[in-house]
Formats: sequence, C-alpha cells, structure tokens
Amino acid sequence: MKKYKHSRGFTLIELLVVLVILGLLSGLVGPRVMKHFGESKVKAAKLQIEELSAALDMYKLDTDTYPSSQQGLQALVQQPSNVPGWNGPYLRKNFVPQDPWNRDYHYKFPGEYGDFDIYSYGADNAQGGEKDNRDIVSWN
Repeated sequence: MKKYKHSRGFTLIELLVVLVILGLLSGLVGPRVMKHFGESKVKAAKLQIEELSAALDMYKLDTDTYPSSQQGLQALVQQPSNVPGWNGPYLRKNFVPQDPWNRDYHYKFPGEYGDFDIYSYGADNAQGGEKDNRDIVSWN
C-alpha cells in the first residue's frame, strides 16, 4: 500500500472556483450597496441644509436680517463688519461645513424660492439632474 502525502494548500481549481463565486457575489451585491451609499450622501446634504437654515433663522433673530449673499454662510461663524446684534457663532462647530461631495454650499439672499436659498449641485456638480445627481435644495 502506498502512502500519500497530505498537501496543506488549495489546488488551482479550488482557488478559481472561490474567485468566481466572489466575483458573482460582488456583481450582485455591489450595485445595491453603491445605490445606498449615494442615497446616504443626499440625506446627509439635506440634514446639513436644515442645520444651516436653522442657524440662519437664529442669526436673523439677533440681527433682524439674514446675511447678504456677499457675506455668505461664513457670517454664521465669523461676525461680519457693521452687523449689530451678532451673537454667534451660530453653528456647533466653528466652521461652515461642505456638502458630502467636498464642495461649498451655495447661498443666496434674498432667495428666489424663499427668504434665502441654500443648495448643493450634488454629485455631478451641475445644475439640475435626476436621482443621485439631483440638486439638494432648501426650498423643497
């Protein structure tokens, strides 16, 4: 009777089978995960816009007006010159956050759609768009 040596590794066929299975799983699961990842960035942007809107309302209570477009959202953390009653900073952190795509939010006062407009152009950084590339705005 012949004794066979036991190998401690995997055969090439076994490794290829495992790689094919992993490839199939990532092909099925990957797109679903990426869809939720894009949606979470949109939700985060909406929450940040709500926080900025609340801070702007507090600013208005103290100063009787919203910051001008020129002063921008920076007026929430640094007192603009010639603004009596400023009692900030109005944000928890001492800086204005960027949108989830690492770009500044756009601010306009007076706004076209409300007292003020805050918006982000989203993932594609272009006006308009649909689904994950849509604009995130303060007036919807």
